[in-house]
Amino acid sequence: MRRHSQSDLFRYTGGTGFTTFLKTFFREPGYRYISYYRWVRARKNTPVIGLIARFLLRNCSHKFLFQIPYDTSIGEGFYIGHFGSIIINKDAIIGKNCNIAPGVTIGQANRGSRQGAPVLGDSVWIGVNSVIVGKITIGNNVLIAPGAYVNIDVPDNSIVVGNPATIKSREDATVGYIQNKV
Repeated sequence: MRRHSQSDLFRYTGGTGFTTFLKTFFREPGYRYISYYRWVRARKNTPVIGLIARFLLRNCSHKFLFQIPYDTSIGEGFYIGHFGSIIINKDAIIGKNCNIAPGVTIGQANRGSRQGAPVLGDSVWIGVNSVIVGKITIGNNVLIAPGAYVNIDVPDNSIVVGNPATIKSREDATVGYIQNKV
């Protein structure tokens, strides 16, 4: 838990000290949420502390409109840019250094050939109001533009735009978008 929490803090600030933690925890809703999320994951089997942690996570979820179940697999260096309506399915898998903007939905498809939830690679930037749905794989170093609807596999080093999704190959897809990588 400690390594993941420090990695998340580094993504927000570029630092990891205790003073930096306190400032960021109280100023950044996304960091506060992911801190509670990490705490719940580490203490979910501890009766009293786990219950308190889940209560704080649920409270933060309602306050900032994040629906990210604590059993969702999220890699280190997770960054929520702003608060507001972020929904992630519990079966989704998210890699390291992922940025998520408001209005993003990462959900499951309930029927068809892509029934299931997405797997996101490392260094994925997801723009405002994007939807990623179904049992698909998003590669490493991928930028998903605002408003994109993605229900197809995306290879590494790509930019995805539009509805339906159009994939454009680009080696430096997330350069300048993902800061303070871990």
